[in-house]
Amino acid sequence: MSSRFLLDTHVLLWLNSELKRIPRSLVTALDEAAQVFYSASSAWELSIKQSLEKIQLASPVSSFARRSNFLELPVTTQYAEAAAKLPLHHRDPFDRMLVTQAIMEGLVLVTSDRQLSKYDVKILAV
Repeated sequence: MSSRFLLDTHVLLWLNSELKRIPRSLVTALDEAAQVFYSASSAWELSIKQSLEKIQLASPVSSFARRSNFLELPVTTQYAEAAAKLPLHHRDPFDRMLVTQAIMEGLVLVTSDRQLSKYDVKILAV
């Protein structure tokens, strides 16, 4: 059975706007995956950064994700409460939400952030 992945925000950005940063092996893994998710928190973070002119998206996350057949994982109260209980290995609230969602949903977190490996979460390193 294929893996189920959750994309870290920077991986979602790279797939959307900087594909040259993504290893071919990851593109293959995502193509073969049973399901690929992105978090609503990632769309929120990218929208904030774009509004502050820190990044430029090639296309809105919603339309890019739809074209890519990525599934949206909403932010819920259950995730928020669980994220608050995580050890403070990482202080970024968006990353803590992603870790929580990956753990609770049994997803492999696709990331290049080595700090996240301090959590008890499955990671596919980029």
